[in-house]
Amino acid sequence: MPAQPPTGVGLEGLRAAAAGCRACELWEPATQTVFGEGPETARVVFVGEQPGDQEDRRGEPFVGPAGRLLDRALGDAGIERGDAYITNAVKHFRFTPTPKRRLHQTPGPEHLRACRPWLEAEFAVLQPEVVVCLGATAAKALISPSFRITRERGQLLPWTPPGADTLFSAADDDEDAPHQTWMLATTHPSAILRTPDEARPAAYDALVADLRVVAQALA
Repeated sequence: MPAQPPTGVGLEGLRAAAAGCRACELWEPATQTVFGEGPETARVVFVGEQPGDQEDRRGEPFVGPAGRLLDRALGDAGIERGDAYITNAVKHFRFTPTPKRRLHQTPGPEHLRACRPWLEAEFAVLQPEVVVCLGATAAKALISPSFRITRERGQLLPWTPPGADTLFSAADDDEDAPHQTWMLATTHPSAILRTPDEARPAAYDALVADLRVVAQALA
């Protein structure tokens, strides 16, 4: 069954509640819940797929190799990671154990459904100006099951965050005016790490180009 986040609490209250989430079976083999991180004042939210091995062990999102690549790309695009909120569509690591290491498994639709209330609760608190989907799983969960990164990446799309009552936009000078949240999808940093060496620089440059669209939207 889906999770039931508490209402009327901030991110710290949600994080504490999510630590005990048992909405799907992924909590049992995982080390811990990996909730989002960043300030409640963040204007941009990055949503990945799920925590990886290092994130599961440390309890923090995007702290492994993909996280380090994302940090570099954000810097090259002119976005401070400390000003952003970073989370995942699924808060537990799904994996297949092997004698040497735990192998990543893509979360299924049932895991996205079970975890979605936590994502909605995060959006309700944050009320971001821009949401960035990192990878196909996040894009399909938040935009459309038919969304294709290869065709539609890097485009700013108008979007209404689920669970948010008030939306904010950097384009509005009047704080009382209606606000618009924007969505953009791009490649997950882990996909760039899996790209063959000869093609990796171009894949990285494409990620940075997409993030520069985000930086311009926030400017």
